[in-house]
Formats: sequence, structure tokens, C-alpha cells
Amino acid sequence: MLHTPSGGAGSGTTATDGALMSIGTVLNVLREEFPEVTISKIRFLESEGLIEPQRTPSGYRKFSAADVERLGHVLRMQRDHYLPLKVIREHLDAVERGEDVRLPTLGRQRDGEAGPEPVEKPASARIARAQLLADAGIGDQELVEWESYGLITPLSDGVYDAETVTVASLIAELGRFGIEPRHLRVMKAAADREAGLVEQVVAPLMRHRNPQTRTHAQARAQELAGLTVKLHAALVQTALGVRLP
Repeated sequence: MLHTPSGGAGSGTTATDGALMSIGTVLNVLREEFPEVTISKIRFLESEGLIEPQRTPSGYRKFSAADVERLGHVLRMQRDHYLPLKVIREHLDAVERGEDVRLPTLGRQRDGEAGPEPVEKPASARIARAQLLADAGIGDQELVEWESYGLITPLSDGVYDAETVTVASLIAELGRFGIEPRHLRVMKAAADREAGLVEQVVAPLMRHRNPQTRTHAQARAQELAGLTVKLHAALVQTALGVRLP
């Protein structure tokens, strides 16, 4: 569970009381419980009316602790109860109005029952360099250095995939512990190898003519990516347990 000053209980990731957070900071908070969450997902949930972050005069999103807690509820209801966003939005709005409502539950699919509605897939998002710097809370010199090490790479038209905010935020966070960008090249190489492994698994499905099969391949790729993230974290923890008993 997420832990914020608004009263969420949980694992210890804390949002500063009263402070507004960039979307990169929000990702760091959410990913403790939801490692698969992405920038595109958060933007998509905003577009669907699940959250309404504040905006700076320049148009950048700023999230309150209440926004983060609400995002946690949304992601949890999708993950645990397979609820469509419309149902989740109506439930949360009713709760905020003080109504005594029960959480609708579709449950896991059983034999002979209809399956859950498909989860909405956010469209791929791109951001400009200035927005990347603002959302990640970094300076241009830092970004230039990270690009020189291959940790961040702009797309062909000079913009960035929105998920780059996650990468930049984590690099900055590791830097506070004295871990320099040059130390992270081995992690980037490992990530590229893991991505290649996932691509090998789903490639036959992606080449299929049936659109539903290709959609299934995309979902499978996301599932595999989440599993590789969890395995990587477990391996690091296991290695530290051996070295730091």
C-alpha cells in the first residue's frame, strides 16, 4: 500500500506533507507497489478523468499527496478486481462525496463466466526536452552527461519517450547515494539484453495477422517485463543478503 500524509497505510514510501510532486517523483512513489506503472499510464488515467493534477503556468503537472493516493486506489482496483475505469471513477467519486458504497467486484474469470472488460491501453506519449527536464527535476548539463553514457537516448525527431522521465528520475535518485552515471552502464546493458529476451518470446505473436493475437502479444510483453523487473530486484536483494549478512 502507498503511504502518504493523507492517511494511506503501507510500505513506507512517503510523499512530503503539503508538497506538490512532479510526475517523476510520483512514479518513484507508485513503483514500490506497482513496478509496471508508466508515464503513459498516468497521463492516460488523467485523460480519463481519474485524477486532476494541478498545472504550473508553463503547463507542467504537479501532483498532491491526495492525487498519488487516488492513483494507488485506481491501480489497485484494476490489478486486484479487474474493474473498468468507468466503474472505478464512479466508485471513487461516490466515496469522495461521502456515500456509503461497496467496491464492485468482477472477480477473476471462472469457467463458463464472461471475462473482464479489457483494460484500456494508453497511447504512446512523447515529450519535449524542456518537459523532460521539468518533470524529472534535473538540469540540462545532467541530461547531456547521461546521454553521453547511453543511459538516455532521444528519438529520431529529438523528442523523448515519456517513460524517459522514469529513467531520469531514478538516475538522479541513485546519484544522491554517490552512484555515478558511468556505474550504471552495466545496468543499461543488462536491460537491453532483457528487452531482447522478451522480444524473442513475443516476436512470433507480433508477426501474426490476427489483430487480437498482436494485442495479446503486447499484453504478454508487458507481463514479461514486469516479471523481469521483479526477478532483477529479487536477485539484487539475494546477492546483498549473501554479501551483507
